[in-house]
Amino acid sequence: MQEALINQMTNKTNNRIVSIDILRGFVILLMLVDHVRERFYLHKQVLDPMDINTTEPELFFTRLSAHLCAPIFVFLTGMSAWLYANPSSGIKRSAHSFLFKRGLILILLEATLINFSWFGAYQTLYLQVIWAIGLSMIALAVLAYLPRWWLIAIGGAIVIGHNLLSPIQFMPNEIGYSLWTILHDRGFLISDSLVNVKISYPVLPWIGVIMLGYAAGPLFSSNVSSEKRKSILIKSGFSLLALLLVLRGFNIYGETLEWAYQTTLLLTVMDFFNYTKYPPSLDFLLFAISVGALTLAWLETSKANWLTKVNTLGSAPMFFYILHLYALLILYMFAYQIWGPNTFYGNPQQGYLAFDHVCQVWLFAVGLVLLLYWPCKKFGEFKRATNMKWVKYF
Repeated sequence: MQEALINQMTNKTNNRIVSIDILRGFVILLMLVDHVRERFYLHKQVLDPMDINTTEPELFFTRLSAHLCAPIFVFLTGMSAWLYANPSSGIKRSAHSFLFKRGLILILLEATLINFSWFGAYQTLYLQVIWAIGLSMIALAVLAYLPRWWLIAIGGAIVIGHNLLSPIQFMPNEIGYSLWTILHDRGFLISDSLVNVKISYPVLPWIGVIMLGYAAGPLFSSNVSSEKRKSILIKSGFSLLALLLVLRGFNIYGETLEWAYQTTLLLTVMDFFNYTKYPPSLDFLLFAISVGALTLAWLETSKANWLTKVNTLGSAPMFFYILHLYALLILYMFAYQIWGPNTFYGNPQQGYLAFDHVCQVWLFAVGLVLLLYWPCKKFGEFKRATNMKWVKYF
């Protein structure tokens, strides 16, 4: 029984690698907690990087856990694109049209269904993580023609070197502002208009991450044994962590703000792990991808039955993403009508309905997972059984 479960979790099933879907499932769960925070704990704002003197430890580490989501998901997106182009059947497929079409669809979803789910209105179009993934996929559709070692070299140069670009800035009235806002500095692409457009996720670092994910795809080919793959993942994960400890530990490079010893051990730990997300610093990416690599290594031989539940969520990520956003919107609007606002952060005219403690955010997220699990399971079954092509995009 245990051997069968291990084979199910580490091998390809219906042209999918289950361990990758499980890791996506973990990412989705952490993302859900962070989105509950943004919906029901908005009165306690978190900066980027966070202010350790004003951010309570529970909120800090809740936000830190969410830092794992985007890097791991983008990396797995690149890896999945390689696996699509190189299926176990041995009959190669073109990744270019696959990436281009899906990238466009993600951008369309971001600008329509997803943006509306945040506010129930279109006053400002926020281009966030789904936009960044979509644009990165379109970029990879072109770059995937390059040899693998070129992808590693260029992707690595972007991930490692983009911190050097931080001093470069453009004013809104300068030539180059729009392009630089899309690539590196978050800000308004269009302002003072009928519909404003803000780039929340500058895309350049994510292009580097998706390229490295694509280059790592052969690690999950049928030619690589589970033992060898696990060994490589463990060595890679600890190597990235070691690099992080050196770069961050000695404040050499990779982060906008240096860390320092604080008045307590807890504050010192918080300062050390306080990384910049917009755009993601090198330390931010090293932290997340190293954890992702070590988790994949663990999943190679994991025997836990409950992981099949996580796999259910990870095998239909876009369906869950849209579903949970609208569930949060509807639940918040419903609760607000019943109980009304209980806090007035920053604006005495606009109240928020908010939880009193971070633990309530986690408890609410657990309840929401239980609520959404069944429709995700049913959709996953439908997705595997149907021949309708549009369903595959979810």
